[in-house]
Amino acid sequence: MNKLRTTCYLLSCVLATSLHAELRVPAFTAYLEPDANGAQVSESKGITGWKNEELRISWFGELKQAGNLTASVALKLPKGGKSKLQLAIGDQKHKALAKDDGSVSFGEFRIAKPGYVRFELTSYNGKDDAGEIEALVLDGDAVKDAHFNMLSRRNAASVHLAYPVPDGTNVAMFYNEVQAVEDPVATYYMACGFSRGYFGMQVNSTTERRIIFSVWDAGDGQDAKDRSTVADENHTQLIAKGPGVDAGVFGNEGTGGHSHLVYPWKTGSTQRFLLTAKPDGTHTIYTGYWFHPEKKEWMLMASFRAPKDGKYLRGLYSFSENFNGNNGQLQRKALYGPQWVADEKGKWTELRKATFSHDGTGKSDRLDRFMGVEKGKFFLSQGGFVEGFSKFGDPFERPATTAPKDIKLPEIK
Repeated sequence: MNKLRTTCYLLSCVLATSLHAELRVPAFTAYLEPDANGAQVSESKGITGWKNEELRISWFGELKQAGNLTASVALKLPKGGKSKLQLAIGDQKHKALAKDDGSVSFGEFRIAKPGYVRFELTSYNGKDDAGEIEALVLDGDAVKDAHFNMLSRRNAASVHLAYPVPDGTNVAMFYNEVQAVEDPVATYYMACGFSRGYFGMQVNSTTERRIIFSVWDAGDGQDAKDRSTVADENHTQLIAKGPGVDAGVFGNEGTGGHSHLVYPWKTGSTQRFLLTAKPDGTHTIYTGYWFHPEKKEWMLMASFRAPKDGKYLRGLYSFSENFNGNNGQLQRKALYGPQWVADEKGKWTELRKATFSHDGTGKSDRLDRFMGVEKGKFFLSQGGFVEGFSKFGDPFERPATTAPKDIKLPEIK
């Protein structure tokens, strides 16, 4: 009887172990820090050209279970080659020597509680190549139901706020404010979005920031990549632009008229945006104004005449976008509001409600995206592998504020 029990127990252990499928996280989903371009990342070869000890490779995932896991890294080395590596999970750091056998094990780690976890790989090879990194390989109880992005697209999800407008309102003006909380490079915080365009602020590099206002062409210009393929009758035309503003055309994501002002807007400062619409027969004139923080006055960004329209503002929304995938591990967060609209007679109405949405990446690949209300304003957050999750379509409401006052817009000449 005791032998039978022992046999059953051993069999159950074998079966339980077999139920934990090994999890292989591709190297092309990892991030390089502090220099995102410090090595080459590709779907076909993983990470290659890693010859800098100061460069770290990090994977991020959400572990749903506490418990133990074993970790190894699949890699390629030249025949007879070696690579000294360290894998860190929190404050647990294990070193190992990789040889030309295709894999190096770092042993067992303890996961104290569920949540997002960083897996950080470090090289101790000086300027010698650390090897071609193919994947992070995990196994054990803590890996059950774990969630990792398995796609080569490493951008954080794009997230949006949609603002319902009372029925029958002809929206001639749309006012919004944005305050960036976390704004790494390759961030676009769009304040005043509408059916024909977008207006907001962007982080282009460590040394350049912009205010951007663009209006799409009509017809096939909504989907075209090259404006030369769009009929002239569908082209949005520039009427005027403000001092220092660059204006031209854009493509690749639809085509249209584009304007931007290079300006070093600051993290934590409030940027104010005002968008107007004036129907002009079968066209509509869309004009963007931005409040200059130093000059303490509204300035013209640009005014565009959009064909095949003839309507007021519609489809009002805001969004936050990570437009470059090599730093999607960094959090982006901004406060939006208050939002106000005025009709053609100048009557202001506050928009206190918004609903949350996200792009395809936010559906199942990147779940670190959410919204809420903070300091009386809506906020959007995505990326960073931080706790927080909102369902597609979740509604939110913020407290009431007072209508915009003393808006003196410059004359368009």
